[in-house]
Amino acid sequence: MSGKLRKMRQSLAGLFCFVLWATAAFSQETPWARYIAAGEKAYQQGRFTDAEKNFLAALKEAERFGPEDPRLATSLDNLAVLYRAQGKYTEAEPLYKHSLAIREKVLGPEHPDVAQSLNNLALLYQTQGKYAEAEPLYKRSLAIREKVLGPEHPDVAESLNNLASLYRTQGKYAEAEPLYKRSLAIYEKALGPEHPQVATSLNNLAELYYAQGKYAEAEPLYKRSLTIREKALGPEHPDVATSLNNLAELYRTQSKYAEAEPLYKRSLAIWEKAFGPEHPQVATSLNNLAALYHFQGRYAEAEPLYKRSLAIDEKVLGPQHPDVAPNLNNLAALYYAQGKYAEAEPLYKRALAIMEKVLGPEHPNVAASLNNLAALYRTQGKYAEAEPLYKRSLVINEKVLGVKHPTLATSLNNLAVLYRAQGKYTEAEPLQKRSLAIYEKALGPEHPDVATALENYADLFRKTNRPTEAAEMEARAKAIRAKRR
Repeated sequence: MSGKLRKMRQSLAGLFCFVLWATAAFSQETPWARYIAAGEKAYQQGRFTDAEKNFLAALKEAERFGPEDPRLATSLDNLAVLYRAQGKYTEAEPLYKHSLAIREKVLGPEHPDVAQSLNNLALLYQTQGKYAEAEPLYKRSLAIREKVLGPEHPDVAESLNNLASLYRTQGKYAEAEPLYKRSLAIYEKALGPEHPQVATSLNNLAELYYAQGKYAEAEPLYKRSLTIREKALGPEHPDVATSLNNLAELYRTQSKYAEAEPLYKRSLAIWEKAFGPEHPQVATSLNNLAALYHFQGRYAEAEPLYKRSLAIDEKVLGPQHPDVAPNLNNLAALYYAQGKYAEAEPLYKRALAIMEKVLGPEHPNVAASLNNLAALYRTQGKYAEAEPLYKRSLVINEKVLGVKHPTLATSLNNLAVLYRAQGKYTEAEPLQKRSLAIYEKALGPEHPDVATALENYADLFRKTNRPTEAAEMEARAKAIRAKRR
């Protein structure tokens, strides 16, 4: 039984966490406003080079208005949003901070625009895995909006959603759920039950349930989100593609491949029509359809999709963008599944190098890359090479995500599997036991990952001549699997 729990999903969650600042408050006839508008259009179309050119020109124009002009803050913020999307986090941070400083000085520390700047900087930190830095910014943004706009304003709902998304990323599901629910309630009351923002909120609550393995709770939310978007936005809107993708992901996770495939294909067709064949969202859709074929063992169909997805992201985002790393990882995983270890290894290594360079050596995505390369070595019997990678992955996850996060349980499980393969049962057992306990507490006793941990624990019991304990574990795992069919 393999102990590798690799997450290949690239969700299109629609988490409206940042904004490009609009020019409505300023004259549309000035060069600055034209540059901003052109930059925004290019950004939405995935033409990042053109977007950068226009945003830099807007920034140059804005600098003529004085160091405290609101247009300078807007220009800085929009350029920072672009750099964040490109994975240029080092370049984005000082721009966000400068924009925030201008707004705080000119507008005061409790202005709604200050709240949005705080939100944008928090999102940057969240993307970098700097969760401790992100949380107080999200909370301050929320507090400003509640005080200035009132507790039931849609902008308060946005802040609640974003703080919830941080907690979900950290595996703090109990903290995230009431925030998502309050956000949804505000949107429904303020905007009506069929507004597109309600659809986004439903999607995000569904994402939380998906992460917890609560598929029965997630499905009706995804479906309602899809229905709202189709009705409000039309059947070919990009947000409809997002809903189709996420519902398809739910079905794929449940092995409902026949239900998932047409949804993935329709999502892909919408993205291609809306943005052209070389947009990053098209790359994500291709990746997810490829993953479906991969899980079905349809390797010949998966490979060209993975390769096309990788080629798009490398061309549009650049070869060192963090979104390129998952593409490399997934293509490597395809080769791994086929026993093509020589082809898989350089892809895993390149993915790891990108993550370390862009996100730093202690990001959870670095831990995931380490885990995948270690699994490759373990499968080849290269235990000495695998062990330090698994251990480093474990240390990162424990430090960054905390001792109760399900991803830490995965790291513990995988290191235990390595020790079990070497007959080091004494070293393996406490790791397997701790992994199971974390999964059960974080995800509930009937999550599929709990079943995997039980099966791995049962294998350990059988190898140490404890058939009774093994049978108990196997029976529990079998019951979980049966309920998921």
